[in-house]
Amino acid sequence: MKKITLKIGGMTCSACSSGLEKYLNKQKGIKEANVNLVLSTASVLYDGIKIKDIEKYVRDAGFNSLGEFKGVMDSETNSKDIVKLVLLGLLIIFLMYVSMGYMLGLPSIYLINHENPIVLSSFMLIVTMVFIWYGLDIIKSGIKNLYHLMPNMDTLVTFSVTFSFLYSLYGYINILLGDISYLHNLYFDASCMVIYFVKLGRYIESISKDKTKDAIKQLVQITPQKALLKDGNEIKEIGIDEVKIDDVLVCRAGDKVACDGIVVKGKSYVDESFITGESEPVLKDIDSKVIAGSISYNGYIEYKAKKIGRDSTISEIVKLVVNATNGKNKIQRLADKISGYFVPIILLLAVLTLIVHLLLGTNFNDSLIHMVTVLVVACPCAIGLAVPLVVVVSNGICAKKGLFLRDGEVIEKARNIDTVVFDKTGTLTYGKLKLFKIYNYSKYTDSELVNLVANIEKISTHPISSAFEIKKKVNVINFKNLDGMGIYGEISGNKYYLGNDRMLKKLKISNVNDDDYQNLLESGCSIIFIAENSSIIGLFGVKDIVRKNMKNVINKFTKQNIDVIMLTGDNEKTALIVAKELGITNVKADVIPKEKAQFIKSLVDDGKKVIMVGDGINDAPSLVNATIGVSVNDGTDVAMDSAKVILMNNDMGNILDLIYISKKSYKIIKQNMFWAFFYNICMIPIAMGFFSSFGINMSPMFGSIAMTISSLTVVLNSLRLRRVK
Repeated sequence: MKKITLKIGGMTCSACSSGLEKYLNKQKGIKEANVNLVLSTASVLYDGIKIKDIEKYVRDAGFNSLGEFKGVMDSETNSKDIVKLVLLGLLIIFLMYVSMGYMLGLPSIYLINHENPIVLSSFMLIVTMVFIWYGLDIIKSGIKNLYHLMPNMDTLVTFSVTFSFLYSLYGYINILLGDISYLHNLYFDASCMVIYFVKLGRYIESISKDKTKDAIKQLVQITPQKALLKDGNEIKEIGIDEVKIDDVLVCRAGDKVACDGIVVKGKSYVDESFITGESEPVLKDIDSKVIAGSISYNGYIEYKAKKIGRDSTISEIVKLVVNATNGKNKIQRLADKISGYFVPIILLLAVLTLIVHLLLGTNFNDSLIHMVTVLVVACPCAIGLAVPLVVVVSNGICAKKGLFLRDGEVIEKARNIDTVVFDKTGTLTYGKLKLFKIYNYSKYTDSELVNLVANIEKISTHPISSAFEIKKKVNVINFKNLDGMGIYGEISGNKYYLGNDRMLKKLKISNVNDDDYQNLLESGCSIIFIAENSSIIGLFGVKDIVRKNMKNVINKFTKQNIDVIMLTGDNEKTALIVAKELGITNVKADVIPKEKAQFIKSLVDDGKKVIMVGDGINDAPSLVNATIGVSVNDGTDVAMDSAKVILMNNDMGNILDLIYISKKSYKIIKQNMFWAFFYNICMIPIAMGFFSSFGINMSPMFGSIAMTISSLTVVLNSLRLRRVK
């Protein structure tokens, strides 16, 4: 199974995106397709076909594939767009003046006035042809999508412009034949206004889309375009695309790190706040990892390139953010479904409006105007933009805070969270354990015993291994993880077991040093039993450090009536010491990974909305079972792959931010959906002429203005989310 995200050209409204999505999902070889209107992308999961086949499907659906999506550097707007809008806006004003100015008693323009009907109508026709040329892309799209049985907003505009233009052209021919009464039945100006305001609305939407993508753009622009390569004793500047894996690069004070790598020489404090949100500089020396785009404050480092191009941390993060915006939550899927039916329903209503008015005795001229107004005033764009704009903005805000979402439904689900479950080691604590006390019952010296344990522990990925440092390398063979109990390894023919008291029970080894064990427990240590062959030779106590500000975060969860639970494989006494320090009253300790996953599942089955926060391999099943799984950034790859959210800065307070952003986002989505439906419910009946007897009517010109205002309302309301603190 493969996945690709394509940049799509020709999408102008939600009916386009939902139509393309439906079409792609029906095609052979495509397992799942998600189309993003805001980013103009199609994310496709496929098997057994080639990329060129997918691009053919896109073309068959009436759109253009612009190749693989590589980022959001291109703006939706350019300076030419605004120049055209200004010039044509002035032309529109002039057209309205000569065609309607006499009604307001304004001075007439020489020759182009109602006293010269042929000149006036010819001028109106020429101006209309200019606007039809300006809106030719809309008309082509409308016809193309109708041909592919996927009518969209452009189809509505095409029908309205075509009908009003053809009827006006009929009137113009009659004027040329001498019947100047048709001068009052020309609607060339309506065709021009419809095209102009649709274009103006889309320009405003494009500006807003650019703003929604700012956070992703900032991420892309973080990585420098140049790198300093060390070639022997020479340092030379090369393009970032020329960097190869294992090249040695140089970063001086004030420089940006060009790509992800490992320091091989030097020392410097580095600013990584752009990616972690951590304002304090981080010291980097030999063997430290550096991230592309981070800035060296002082010193000088040489680092070996390890991740370049699409494999870099920044590229992976951009991919995460884009994928999260491509995913559809329930309300977005509902909006897309409605948009898909919206255009055909409007086309049907427009035709019925014409027929009913004619049957009721309304003259053809007024009946046609009602039909054209219905086509113009209907706005599927507002419905289609109501959700995806908010999703993109909220994902951008989360990215800035160091919260990277792997699933589009996270924003929807987070608002209902009522329970947060924390693993202890590496999550509530830093996972930077220190050897607190040694009880040595062996023939080895303390340093020899510690070195023996360090050699075995360092093969493990468990956070407890960080408490040990190898002084002298020894050969460890047959290493094994003992699930939920510890680890095993063989050195010089001896079998060594390192783990907890469950391991002793499994091996049927009795602990004859209970007083030492109790002392370590009372000190809040995590305890490692060291067994050689079948007897205990040592007892180590290691202590962890609670994360900064963690107590305050737990207190905030409690104030928001969110239950906080500590779920750990550590022994209960040690867990309770940490829990007491943090103010956590609900503790479940001594649990193996399987029991962790079962506990989370039982909470979810009981109707709880659960966030599980973890960092290790043993947390992966639990993260999958939770409503939302959250992994700290320095967790294992398995934990991060299992999680739906990654905390890049490891700040647990960001989980509160996620819940808050989710609540705000959902509130704005509901407002958007309300206004989008309210607008259409109010405007369409007026356009159909339901209130004509009360003197309430609407022209196509005002219909196009109202439609633009509707889309603009949704866009501006969505952008309010950017002000969330």
